[in-house]
Amino acid sequence: ESHIGEISFFKVITGKVTEGMELTNNNNQGKERFNQLFVTAGKNRVKVTEMVAGDIGSTVKLKNTKTNHTLALPSVNYTFKPISYPEPRYRVAIKPKNEADEEKLGDVLNKAHQEDPTLIVEHSKELKQTIISAQGEYQVNILKWHLDHVHKIETELFSPRIPYRETITKVAAADYRHKKQSGGAGQFGEVHLVIEPYVEGAPDPTGFKLPGKEIKLNIRDKQVIDLPWGGKLVFYNCIVGGAIDARFMPSILKGIMEKMEEGPLTGSYARDIRVAVYDGKMHPVDSNDISFRLAGRNAFKEAFKNAGPKIMEPIYEVEIFVPSDRMGDVMSDLQTRRAMVLGMNSDKGFEKITAKVPLAEMDKYATTLNSLTQGRGTFTMRFSEYAQVPAEIQAELLKAYEEAEKEE
Repeated sequence: ESHIGEISFFKVITGKVTEGMELTNNNNQGKERFNQLFVTAGKNRVKVTEMVAGDIGSTVKLKNTKTNHTLALPSVNYTFKPISYPEPRYRVAIKPKNEADEEKLGDVLNKAHQEDPTLIVEHSKELKQTIISAQGEYQVNILKWHLDHVHKIETELFSPRIPYRETITKVAAADYRHKKQSGGAGQFGEVHLVIEPYVEGAPDPTGFKLPGKEIKLNIRDKQVIDLPWGGKLVFYNCIVGGAIDARFMPSILKGIMEKMEEGPLTGSYARDIRVAVYDGKMHPVDSNDISFRLAGRNAFKEAFKNAGPKIMEPIYEVEIFVPSDRMGDVMSDLQTRRAMVLGMNSDKGFEKITAKVPLAEMDKYATTLNSLTQGRGTFTMRFSEYAQVPAEIQAELLKAYEEAEKEE
């Protein structure tokens, strides 16, 4: 609170706490003094001089103590297990209406998480959004009210983007020449490459037969890269006869990685691809790292679009617990969400439904389930796998991405 600072709530487990007592934080070995003790009821606080086991109270101005920390006498070396919080069931993206409030919003959200650990804040580099994960819509609405009225930050809430992935389904080759002349030293780099889907355990390629072209490969070097966003990239240097100097291969790989970080279809991460650079050209004066980085990037982009590209979506395994009399409504709703039901069990008037559901179909599901079951239904969800989106949805995603690119 603005006039007294940070308020910390605590529960006395054993013994007693008295005003002025100094305790040790067994999580970080810091010292904390309880200068004041309060019994709190709503916004009202009653000052007391001591509290005993079982009491719940509050104090102010603790220096380095956070939620889940254990305070004890210096002679007591014991730390309680952290509270186990339920997994979030509701996700929403947030941004300030005024860009000047972005830094302030970030600070307030981080503080909100410290006060309520079930409120998880993620600044997603991939999705370029700030995402709040919570237990339900009501919890998020309370947060928004505080942002708007207490901190004076006007905000907007909207559905989070989906972390799609892009990959390929067949072999394709492409050549790309980057050439730029502007007076002095120019830029020149030409890359010929072939790409194919990565399959765990598959032997290294020796060549490919494509329409009107046969490519033979002589692998000189191989790099297997575990991508930070999942999946693999296997990069083969198959250059023979000095067509491209070995010193330019890292630049070609860098260009390919740049395009995998912003996939050719929708700008999503690409994964599970093998790339073989088998030929190219260079110039004794104009060839440099940037030339081959751009040539590699654009050759990969061109090959990707001809390799049966597909968009993959995250699939979650969802467990839903509902009253038996609401089973029909919940099952009907799942059918509209492209769910694949894995099983159902009955127990004491409740039904447990296990299903796999695309994350894109789980938007605001906590609110829907609450409405369908009159507040008696609950669910949990955890990531399962990536799977190809249906053709009609892929077409919609491609169209939306193209329109967004035009607007930018």
